[in-house]
Amino acid sequence: MTLKSSIAETAGRSSYWFLHKFFHGGSSLPGKITLKLDPNILKAFSKKYDLVIVTGTNGKTLTTALSVRVLREKYPQVLTNPTGSNMEQGIVTTFITAPRPKQKGLAVLEVDEANVVKVCQFITPIAFVITNLFRDQMDRYGEIYTTYDKILAGVKLAPKATIITNGDEQIFNTKDLPNPTIYYGFNHEAKSDFLAPANTDGLLCPKCQHILHYHLRTYANLGDYFCPHCGFKRPELTYTVTKLTELTPTSSTFELDGKPYKIGIGGVYNIYNALAAYALGRFLGVEPAQIKDAFESDERVFGRQEVISVDGKEVTLVLVKNPVGLNQVLDMIMTDPEPYSFGFLLNANYADGIDTSWIWDGNFEALKTQSIPYFMTGGERYKDITTRLTMAGIRLNATEPDLTKVIDLIKKMPTKHVYLLATYTAVLQLRRELADKNYIQGGMD
Repeated sequence: MTLKSSIAETAGRSSYWFLHKFFHGGSSLPGKITLKLDPNILKAFSKKYDLVIVTGTNGKTLTTALSVRVLREKYPQVLTNPTGSNMEQGIVTTFITAPRPKQKGLAVLEVDEANVVKVCQFITPIAFVITNLFRDQMDRYGEIYTTYDKILAGVKLAPKATIITNGDEQIFNTKDLPNPTIYYGFNHEAKSDFLAPANTDGLLCPKCQHILHYHLRTYANLGDYFCPHCGFKRPELTYTVTKLTELTPTSSTFELDGKPYKIGIGGVYNIYNALAAYALGRFLGVEPAQIKDAFESDERVFGRQEVISVDGKEVTLVLVKNPVGLNQVLDMIMTDPEPYSFGFLLNANYADGIDTSWIWDGNFEALKTQSIPYFMTGGERYKDITTRLTMAGIRLNATEPDLTKVIDLIKKMPTKHVYLLATYTAVLQLRRELADKNYIQGGMD
């Protein structure tokens, strides 16, 4: 490490200590300070860690968390960024605040799609885990092809790194790359030949532009796809979901390669995340029995279906940010057999995506089939989500733009179970309030 890097790291560590000591936060600012003093600081960590990058539109945080649990079954120390601070400054903060490894360590980091190339300029990963690509924050990323190009700009800097990716996603089968590639996906149903719904994104064959057919479809455009016109089809899978056993809002039981597994979180989309972590674990030599133990540990993930007790209410806090993820969350909560209240907190800051039009593609109309006694909206853009739910035929019980008052509303809801959907910065703000009132520990961490 150069003198310049040492000074920058010391300044970053000092700012991190100050912010956490007195303000209980600081996952980004220390990295900004460090980068200001040494824009090449990440290079200083290239010899200290083997790096795995986890990226994609949805599922990065949970995939990273599950991957770390899995890898800690074999590797005693695995560095990660648990709060989902996944842009360059947050990644720098993760490195500079970690205990200095006595020998070469392993880092598994969630990385924002546009920041993959920034990291790979300084650290060459041993593997990329790419979860999926859906339309998301189009003001930042544009269409999914643009987003994929952003990721590939980083991948091309590491042509020997292994790519571990979702074989059910067509776009990941469109480029000839020199990297070794491991595909995972679902293979749990009898094969047939059918079309996806007409309003599904990504239904055209990327080779000949004819409509794709499916042998199996999980959700959105994911599944065992094929083109009857040119022969384009899903690649051979290395690791597969072979059975869905039971799905509830709080757990998923399934089989991977014929062996039973369970995770303490609901939703088919989260089984994809578990499968990605499984594939990475097998790639790095973790045994299936060890992976099973890691999956079944009862550790909650920041902002991802956290169940928080608020004066007798069981509040499930779920991050949402795009239509595909939102609809999967709605499907998941509608499997709850118990009565529940529903809230949606909508912000539109840079980290959320400033365009809120994506909420109009959410299937809120499906909620009318449920006996939900209480609906609430809130956040800085509460008027947008209020209008959307009203247009879906839902009658609201409360609106609250001030997130400091949301906890009081929760206490008044008539059901024990509460599902609270929120965009990224709304999750942060609400967790800060919950921490200040001692309902959770740490708030931002």
